[in-house]
Amino acid sequence: MRAVQVREPNAPLELVEREMPEPAPRQVRIKVEACGVCHSDCLVVEGTFPGVRYPAVPGHEVAGRIDKVGPEVTTWRLGQRVGVGWFGGNCGTCPPCRRGDFISCRYLKVPGIHYDGGYADYMIAPIEALAAIPDELEAVAAAPLLCAGITTFNALRHSGARAGDLVAILGIGGLGHLGVQFAAKMGFHTVAIARGKDKEKLALELGAHRYIDSQAEDAASVLTELGGAKVILATATSAKAMTPLIDGLGIDGTLLVLGASPESIEVSPLHIIGERRGIGGWPSGTSIDSEDTLRFSALTGVAPMIETMPLTKAPEAYARMMSGKARFRMVLVP
Repeated sequence: MRAVQVREPNAPLELVEREMPEPAPRQVRIKVEACGVCHSDCLVVEGTFPGVRYPAVPGHEVAGRIDKVGPEVTTWRLGQRVGVGWFGGNCGTCPPCRRGDFISCRYLKVPGIHYDGGYADYMIAPIEALAAIPDELEAVAAAPLLCAGITTFNALRHSGARAGDLVAILGIGGLGHLGVQFAAKMGFHTVAIARGKDKEKLALELGAHRYIDSQAEDAASVLTELGGAKVILATATSAKAMTPLIDGLGIDGTLLVLGASPESIEVSPLHIIGERRGIGGWPSGTSIDSEDTLRFSALTGVAPMIETMPLTKAPEAYARMMSGKARFRMVLVP
């Protein structure tokens, strides 16, 4: 089979031929039909995530069909459509797992990091990592929903916001364009925030009820005039853009951070005490959360904006994603 691998940290992605892998007990082999190219793949390419074994095959937004099942697999069948996201398996015995918090497993397995991912014709996955894909969703649409989709959907539904509440989405990119759709479909008063007037038309088309150009307006003041945000979903990877929005939170409002940034969010105690404001984060979700995301998307019409490239052009797809020019998710297809 074909696979795209990284031989060592910071080495170029290369197309190679490998032997077909065989599933062990409680594993399946997936024929990959689509694999999203996520910014987190740089953790493998650049070697910044601990525990990566090289040569490594990246890819944790995988959609395909079960090609072969290993021993002790009873609940999944040949030919079934399945996806695998960031959650690639858990130990089941650490304290978080014993409390049912599997995404916080101390020994969490991530496809493409702890075992070979979806930049290939086939991949092996443990059954606990599998999510069933609804027939209504094409593989290329399902793949990005298994990381960018589940992260925004799961964060919003656990945010404490209720239908009719004011929810703002910071950033209209790979995460944000999905966050706006999910927020609108969940019944929130959805406000999109980004830099520049050029993103307003798209934000409104995605379902936003209001767009704020942070270059032309004081976004926090506008949110306050609207009553204050119950949730600000920060998808942009800029702590400097997040900091001033804290003043736009309403009473018991939360800045919910998804965009990973090495910068610090600066907050004064005076900004959060009186209104009981909070700052939190959200890490993704488990395979059943992925199924919920996929079903909700199929039900409501939420869809990622994608560009596709063949597996043979994985280096070009990765470079386009890293350049920020993709609009908005790159997806590899056979």
